[in-house]
Amino acid sequence: MLDAVTASSRPLLTGLPTARAVDHHAFTVPHLDDAVAFFTGVLGGELCYVEGPVEHATGDWMTRKLGVHPRASARIALVRLGPHTNLELFQYTAPDQVTSPPGPNDVGGHHLALTVADPDAAENHLRRSGIVRLGPSHTAPGADHRWFLTPWGTLFSLRGPRPRTGSAFAPTAVRYANDAQRALGLLGVDHVSYTVADLDAAVAFFTDVLGAQPVDPSEETADGHWPPGAEQTRRVLLRTGPTANCELIQSGTGALRSRPPRNSDIGGHHLAFYVDDVDAAAAHLREQHGVVLMGEPETVTEGPIVGDRWLYFATPIGIQMEIINMPDGSLPYETRTTARRATPGDLRWHDRP
Repeated sequence: MLDAVTASSRPLLTGLPTARAVDHHAFTVPHLDDAVAFFTGVLGGELCYVEGPVEHATGDWMTRKLGVHPRASARIALVRLGPHTNLELFQYTAPDQVTSPPGPNDVGGHHLALTVADPDAAENHLRRSGIVRLGPSHTAPGADHRWFLTPWGTLFSLRGPRPRTGSAFAPTAVRYANDAQRALGLLGVDHVSYTVADLDAAVAFFTDVLGAQPVDPSEETADGHWPPGAEQTRRVLLRTGPTANCELIQSGTGALRSRPPRNSDIGGHHLAFYVDDVDAAAAHLREQHGVVLMGEPETVTEGPIVGDRWLYFATPIGIQMEIINMPDGSLPYETRTTARRATPGDLRWHDRP
């Protein structure tokens, strides 16, 4: 059981109207089945559903709604990772797909940071699973990140628990969902990280438009944060709602790519927010400088998440985003598995559990 949290009754003053939390982090991978096996078998995630192929033989729906080639096709899986985080994994086929992902200093670079109870024990578990560690076998004194590669080459890191007294969200699981999660000692996702072309503009968008809260820099240690070989540039950590952090990194002077990947490219990604009213949130976004709504809100009518109302939007900072509202508790996938999506429950964006 998670600690009981009383939702705040204060009105949401900034950010997306009716927002509750980050709903999911989405990543495009080369092979969906392999990625699901890694996130469930090694990291202890729980597979909720697989859907697709999502495709249209004629027309431009895929381009208008998802920003990809009109003949692109996608298979999608939803994996819950820890108490509060959903990962949406895409495997695309597309005539114009870029198959090499951006590097950590490129615009569009990204990584996932996990909080574990015991970094040494977690590293041993990963090594037994054949996962590659980057850098030295021992972390330098004061460093709080250890860097690894997924089997398909995406960066992720481990860190020990955060103090619960800071402004950042501090994952603190009190139960493990399965043996793999127990072996890893997973407490939850600490943050997702995106490399952007203009850090100041990205921070302004997250704070002014989305209502994110900058985390006090004193809560972060620089040692060990950067993956081996990566250029050390400016970065800012933000609290994105009640149960998530987002890190933004300035692209490096040696960056090889200055444009972010599309959702259909390997290394593509987007960030989704759970809102009570997708239409009200869309109306707010429509008025924001540089935001482009990708069509109008739609409601899913078939498949494992019937009733999901959603809309993608492009941002002026190069990160594709989504607003979403799910009728959790009455979704078709729930009749076929005991796994459940992580939901905000009664929490709202400004609550701090």
